[in-house]
Amino acid sequence: MLPWGPRAGRQGPRPDGSGTAGPRGSVRSGGAHGEPGPGGSAAPCGGGVLLPPVRPATLGRDAVGVPARHGFRLLSRLPRSGCVFASAEWWWWIVPAGSDHDLPWPRPVRYAPGAVVPDAGRPRLINFPEGPTPYTPPIPLYLVVCQLTGTAPVWA
Repeated sequence: MLPWGPRAGRQGPRPDGSGTAGPRGSVRSGGAHGEPGPGGSAAPCGGGVLLPPVRPATLGRDAVGVPARHGFRLLSRLPRSGCVFASAEWWWWIVPAGSDHDLPWPRPVRYAPGAVVPDAGRPRLINFPEGPTPYTPPIPLYLVVCQLTGTAPVWA
């Protein structure tokens, strides 16, 4: 896992070094309706994908990752996308912090609090939003991800 810039989430170390990662300091793979999925691992504190400075992440930031094979289909089906980062293996959508609260992301999706992504391919920015924020709305993203993975949406 490699960090890519300062963490802007609600938890984790602050620029002055204070603070702790807390329970949201790891990447979680999606499971079928909230069951643990494979591949989750601890993420280093203090890292995250670097957002363009003209798009402030005032609500914190997390990332939703999908395998690259789903990337273009997902991007084309969303009514609006925020910042999207891609590598050869994974595509990552920036969502407001806490977008996993009561929302069981289906497999093989990965949810990365603080946008600390476990992707050695160094994701690069491939979609720059037209709007004033870096976020992709999490509910439309969740619904399209469920459609692509053949999983019925479940609200916890």
